[in-house]
Amino acid sequence: MIHAADVREWRNCDVVDTEGHRIGVLEAVYVDTTTDEPSMVTVRTGLPTRRRLVFVPVEDAIVGPGYLKLGYARALVKQAPSIGTDDVLPAEQEEAIFRHYGLLYKAGAAGERQLARR
Repeated sequence: MIHAADVREWRNCDVVDTEGHRIGVLEAVYVDTTTDEPSMVTVRTGLPTRRRLVFVPVEDAIVGPGYLKLGYARALVKQAPSIGTDDVLPAEQEEAIFRHYGLLYKAGAAGERQLARR
């Protein structure tokens, strides 16, 4: 299991897919609001004039020297729901991110968000 403090140390490091292909740069860590454990990271991708942040689960992530290797293929990550580099994730878009990766989305009983940026 990767702990929030461990992932934060890798901010601005390269993020690669299962085959070692570069996806982008680690931007931020999102934790599950019920457990406070890392759940997703945002990865900065795109051209310098059109950057965006894509969300990727960290459940199978492996930390290496200068990179974070995620358990998903680059093509799947590039098609994931995204936000602009200065935007905030709207609560109504959280479920789409989980669905994209085939994961169960569990909003709180009163509709609380499942993800919180740390």
